[in-house]
Amino acid sequence: MASLSGEVGGIWMDNPVILAAGILGTTGASLKRAAQSGAGGVVTKSVGSVPRDGHRGPTVVQVEGGLLNAMGLPNPSYANFQEEIDIGREGGAPVVASIFGSGPQEFVEVAESLEADGFELNLSCPHAEKYGAEIGCEACNVEEITRAVKRSVAIPVWVKLTPNVADIVGLGLAAQRGGADGVVAINTLKAMAIDVESGRPILGNRFGGLSGPAIKPVAVRCVFDLADALEIPVIGVGGISRWQDAAEMIM
Repeated sequence: MASLSGEVGGIWMDNPVILAAGILGTTGASLKRAAQSGAGGVVTKSVGSVPRDGHRGPTVVQVEGGLLNAMGLPNPSYANFQEEIDIGREGGAPVVASIFGSGPQEFVEVAESLEADGFELNLSCPHAEKYGAEIGCEACNVEEITRAVKRSVAIPVWVKLTPNVADIVGLGLAAQRGGADGVVAINTLKAMAIDVESGRPILGNRFGGLSGPAIKPVAVRCVFDLADALEIPVIGVGGISRWQDAAEMIM
């Protein structure tokens, strides 16, 4: 049988199937379980410099073709998260810490305060004011933040890109110029759902990010375009619900 092991964005993994950043990366126990279930690597839920409660509910609603969420980057802060990373590492797979900030200085603060096997820079969350896609939609910000983090740490750095732009390849090239070891595509698509009985948005934050099978063709197109243009690895995320979807991304 052919080996599936290899280097993914500067990190050696037994296979290229990775737990994406999200609620399953909130605790060390869930990270550990994902690794023990066969994931080649696991990514934590995004962690910032200060504790955040996130948006008021409802934060998740099921819609046709997937889920719409607006969590608002809830997290305990890096000061209270290292233990979860350490527990996650007990699963035997590399743990990549997803981190966020409002600019280079905050990203560097978080990165220098955590020990992980790699970092994923969340420059793509579509529903958090002053964070994520609000700053990650500009190539100059992507390049500057990536370069700042790369200069401050000695482990691989991935950049998670937003699809909510006209030119995601431009963002990928900016990450590459900044020294990224890989890019991750895509995060959720900015979307909204209305309660037809009340005439009001269902989510507490009004709009959120769409995930699930409906966005997979968009993700595949973004991954294809990025892989065609970049010299660094592209990690495909978005709408994967079957093994065939994962195989399609890898192809």
